[in-house]
Amino acid sequence: MEQVSGLGEGWPGEGLDDTSGLGSGLWVRGVDYMAGWRVAREAADQVNLALLAAEFEPSELRAVAATNDNGGGLVRLVGLPSAAVRLAGLLGRLTDGDGGVL
Repeated sequence: MEQVSGLGEGWPGEGLDDTSGLGSGLWVRGVDYMAGWRVAREAADQVNLALLAAEFEPSELRAVAATNDNGGGLVRLVGLPSAAVRLAGLLGRLTDGDGGVL
């Protein structure tokens, strides 16, 4: 099984790798963090509804809204490793084996 858990050559960052300041607690004056958080919250709510429909309990796996240092919205998936593995299995069944979606 190929490991893709870290950022490396060819890893699709799309700006998501810029999360170094998430835990710092420092906010920059003039950055509208709430706008990014609201967008992330709406997306996280949609993901959480889908997780509930797939019979995941919020205590085992849930989407959480956050922002990056620039105020852009981020959605983080947090939960138990076993639930993440279960989700990976479900998502894996949606592909055609060549990396495409059925």
